[in-house]
Amino acid sequence: MASTLLKLKRLSRGSGRGEFGFGKWNRCYSKLSHAEGVEEEAPSSGICRPLSEILKELNKKVPDSLVKTRLEKDGFPIRYIPWHVVNRILNLHAPEWSGEVRNITYSPDAKSVSVVYRVTLYGTDAEIFRESTGTASLDDTSYGDPVQKAEAMAFRRACARFGLGLHLYHEDSS
Repeated sequence: MASTLLKLKRLSRGSGRGEFGFGKWNRCYSKLSHAEGVEEEAPSSGICRPLSEILKELNKKVPDSLVKTRLEKDGFPIRYIPWHVVNRILNLHAPEWSGEVRNITYSPDAKSVSVVYRVTLYGTDAEIFRESTGTASLDDTSYGDPVQKAEAMAFRRACARFGLGLHLYHEDSS
């Protein structure tokens, strides 16, 4: 976890190559006027950017250093961004985002569980949400419980609908 935090901190300076520059957007500033007529910029909290700017940042390529690879049972490699990294990216670019589990459904044969997750982004001009599903086998005990896996998958997929990490879904088709 500490290495991920260090990577995110280093990336906050930005590379200028279309990759994330985190430090630039993680604070909003307001003008403060003093009695003497001097103005200062001071950090403020709350929604401070239009959705178009937030979406532009989320659509940038996630650096390879933050992307993980796992092997499926058939030996096929899958590249993904861990849910906690996606969470941090949202916190940096859309600090007023929210997320919620909308539904948990077990299959009739009791072999899998599906989760519907909604992510909402708030901008100065509007708010939008995206939902997606994730499904996990109840037999898979490789890590965590099946509901946790399905929720993480649904969360990442909902974020991909905003463009975050979407490039990973298109790597195989190119």
